[in-house]
Amino acid sequence: MNLGVLFLGALLSFVSVNAGIRTINHDQVQPFEEMEPTTDSEKSAIKYKPQLHISYGCHPYPAVQANGSISGGLKWSGKTNGDCEQPNLGSQVYSRSDWYKGKWAIMYAWYLPKAAQFMLKFDTGHRHFWLYSMVWTDSPNPDNSTILGVSMSGSRGYVKKPSPKTKYIEKGTTIKLESYEGFWMGVQALRLTKKSGETQDLVTWEQLTDEARDALSEFDFESDPSISMVVMPLKDDVFRSILKDSYPF
Repeated sequence: MNLGVLFLGALLSFVSVNAGIRTINHDQVQPFEEMEPTTDSEKSAIKYKPQLHISYGCHPYPAVQANGSISGGLKWSGKTNGDCEQPNLGSQVYSRSDWYKGKWAIMYAWYLPKAAQFMLKFDTGHRHFWLYSMVWTDSPNPDNSTILGVSMSGSRGYVKKPSPKTKYIEKGTTIKLESYEGFWMGVQALRLTKKSGETQDLVTWEQLTDEARDALSEFDFESDPSISMVVMPLKDDVFRSILKDSYPF
């Protein structure tokens, strides 16, 4: 089949999926302020919020704002952290939680406005990218729970760590993660680290406005042809699939 026809079909599909969703500059997206938690789920999400140390690539930026406008991302050319080192309006971490096989799973997801990827002699990449980690506990009750395991998006598939070592956990509640250049085509990935990192204002899936949640669910984050697909990890079908595939026990 003609490659031009394939590309045109993919482009038309992208335009169709994203029709009606407004995109704005990546540095103009207003993050959600971290709210005072009221439910056990929200309190646990705050309690176990990880630290993120950036050794490679972009810092996390907000992906969506209250009115449903989505980050337009950045072209992947140039430096891997070019134009994406410091979000002037503030950063963001997104969270969603649920039971899975008797464990309470808390997903934390960070949006990056671009990510490089290297294949042979060619530099490719993504206009949008997501890093995410799952913290597994024995209960949503923040006053009576403990970390049982952690899993994270790696350079290929998931890194799964039942009973992570204490050197990677601060004060028994804060997993320390590092964003680094993965060995597989230079894809940005997560791993456990002893290095201290930063935290971001957290917003849970339920705390998002309807407009923001719908936009995240409907927007196609893989706007450019690439060897792998980029999906938003918090939406219903993807969230459940990731819990299944990343289960570390």
